[in-house]
Amino acid sequence: MKPKIYQGESLREISFPLGGIGAGCVGLDGYGRLIDWEIFNRPNKRSVNGYSHFAVKAERDGELLDARVLNMDAGPGYMGEGYLDAMGGRAHPERAWRSNYGFGPQRELLGGMPHFKGGSFEGRFPFARVRFEDDSFPGDVSLSAFNPFIPLDDKNSSLPAAFFTVTLGNTRAEPIEYTAALSLSNPQTGLHANEPFARDGAAGVCLADDTPAGDPLAGELVMAVDAGEKPDCQPYWFRGSWFDDLSLFWQDFTAPGPIRPRVYGADESWRGRRDTATLTVRARLMPGERRDFRFVVAWYYPNCVNYWRPVRDDESCARSWKNYYAGQFDSARAVAAYALKNWDGLEARTRRFADALYASDLPEAALEAVGADIAVLKSPTCLRLENGEFYAFEGCGMNGGSCEGSCTHVWNYAFALPFLFPKLERSMRELDYTYNQGDDGGMAFRLQLPLGRARSTFRPCVDGLMGGVIKFYREWKISGDDAWLKTWWPKVKKSLAYAWSPENPDRWDPDKTGVITGRQHHTLDMELFGPNAWLEGFYLAALRAAHEIAGYLGEEEDAALYGCLYEQGRAFTERELFNGEYFIQKIDLTDKSLLEPFSGTALTGGNTMDTYWNAEAGEIKYQIQNGCGIDQALACWM
Repeated sequence: MKPKIYQGESLREISFPLGGIGAGCVGLDGYGRLIDWEIFNRPNKRSVNGYSHFAVKAERDGELLDARVLNMDAGPGYMGEGYLDAMGGRAHPERAWRSNYGFGPQRELLGGMPHFKGGSFEGRFPFARVRFEDDSFPGDVSLSAFNPFIPLDDKNSSLPAAFFTVTLGNTRAEPIEYTAALSLSNPQTGLHANEPFARDGAAGVCLADDTPAGDPLAGELVMAVDAGEKPDCQPYWFRGSWFDDLSLFWQDFTAPGPIRPRVYGADESWRGRRDTATLTVRARLMPGERRDFRFVVAWYYPNCVNYWRPVRDDESCARSWKNYYAGQFDSARAVAAYALKNWDGLEARTRRFADALYASDLPEAALEAVGADIAVLKSPTCLRLENGEFYAFEGCGMNGGSCEGSCTHVWNYAFALPFLFPKLERSMRELDYTYNQGDDGGMAFRLQLPLGRARSTFRPCVDGLMGGVIKFYREWKISGDDAWLKTWWPKVKKSLAYAWSPENPDRWDPDKTGVITGRQHHTLDMELFGPNAWLEGFYLAALRAAHEIAGYLGEEEDAALYGCLYEQGRAFTERELFNGEYFIQKIDLTDKSLLEPFSGTALTGGNTMDTYWNAEAGEIKYQIQNGCGIDQALACWM
C-alpha cells in the first residue's frame, strides 16, 4: 500500500501522535504544526506550547534568500478559536481555556509568519511526512516524524520522545547554505532555566524550572541533535513585554549566519512567563544535493497522580506513582541522547514493521483503519505504571481520560496489544487478578489507581469476567509460558466459578446448567435478563478455554465439569437462541417477575425495578429480545 496523501480540507482533522506507549505524545498536525502537547501524563487536546515550531532559511554568499516557518496555510478558523496551553491550564486554571475569537488565529501557531502556501500530509503509521510547497523558497522541504514502534520490544516502543527529520534539497544551480531550526517554549510555570547541554553525543537545550521534584508538573523538556552537527542555539528569545519576543526572534533567525545566542540570569520577575529557545543546524548544499537534519524532542515528567478521582485523605493507599520511563532514564537529556545514538536501528526496526503491515493485501481503507487504531497505543489513552504494567482508559477526553480502569469488557475488543506486545497484555491480566478479584471470585471491571486502592464495589460484568478467562487462555497460547499459566490459573478458575457461586447476587448460572439466565451487566452499561447468545457466548468460550487448560494441567474432574457445562450451554444456544437467521435473547418482556430477585442499585443510580420496568408499556426496558445484536457472535471470534 502506498502512503495515503491528505490534502486540502482533510488536513484540518489530523493530529498524528508522536510518543511512546504510555509515555505521552506530541501531535503533528496536517499543516506541520506541533499541537496536542500531552506530555504531562494526561490528555490535552487542542493545546499548543507557546511558539514551538520548525523553521528553515536559505542563504547565498552571506545574503538571505528566504526563510519560512514549516507551516502551511491552515484553512478556516480565521475568526480565531479556543485553545489550551501545554499544561492544559493546570498551573493557572483561571486561564485554562483561552479564546482568540474575533482576533484571528492565535499567534502561538504562527499563522501570520512567513510560511509555505501548501503541501500534503502522508500518514503510514508509525511514520508521518509533511511535504511543503512554495515556489518562493529555493529548495524542496519536508518534515518527517516517528516514534519507535517495534513489536515485542516494549522498552524501545515506550520512549518519551518524538523523532523529527527536516529534509532539504537544493533545487537551484548554485550552492546554498541552509538552516533547519527547532524552537520550543518552556511549558513550566516556575523560575525558568533554559540550559544548553551536551551528553553522550547529543547537544541541545534543556527547558526546566524550579518546581519541587515530587510535584506532578516537575520535569524537563529537551530538544537535541547529534553533537557532530555542531549546532547553534539561542537559549532565550528576547523577553519582551508585548509582541516583540516573536518579532525579535524572526529578526535574529533571518540575519545571515548562525543565530545569535542570548542568555538571561535567574529573574523572579519573569516567573511563570513564557521563555522560548531555538536550536539550529546548518549545511551547505551543492545543486541537486539533499540533506536530512535530525531533531529529537524528549520529555521527562515522571510523577503521576490520579487526577480524575483524587485520593481522599482517609484512604490508606499511596498518593502518587512514577511512570515507567522514570525507571529507565534519569532525565529527558538521557532520553534524547539514547534516541540519537540508536536512531538508525530504531528507525530500521520500526520501518520493518510498517513495511510488513502495509504489504498486506487488505483493502487500503482497512489498512488505514488498522494503522489509526494501533496509533491509540501512542496516545494518552494508555499509561505504563512503575514496573511497566499496561493501564488504559477507554479513550481520551479533551483534558482527561475517558472512563478509567483498563475496563475489562471494553478492552475485550482490543487485539493489537496481545499480538504485538504480549508482555504488556499479560500485565493487564496480572493486575486484574491481583487487584480486581474479591474473596467470592467476582471481578471488578475497573482497576483503581494508585495500585492497592480499594477495589470498585460495582457488580461484576459477564463479558468482562468471562472475557478475562478467554484472554488468559489466549495469553498462555501466545506465550507458551507454563509457569505463568500455573501461577495465575487458580485465580482464573475461581473467577469462572463465580458464575454458579451462591454469593453471586446476579445469579448467573446457579444450577450449573451451562446457561446464564440471571442479571447480566455488560459493556453497553445496562443489564440483560434471561439467556442471550451474546453474553452466553462469552460464558461458553470461557468454559471451553477452562476445559482445555484444566485438561492440560491434569485437573480431570474440573475439566469434565467445564466440558459438560459447555456442551449443555452450546446445545441450548443452538436450539433456543437461534431463530434461523441470527441469534437472539430469550425473554418475555412483560414478565415483571424476572426483575424481582435482584435487589440493589442499577448503574444509573436507581434500584433495579425502577430502572428496568416500564410501567407505561408494561415491559422490561433495554433488552435485545428478537433484535439482531451487533455482538451476538463476538465470543466465537475471540
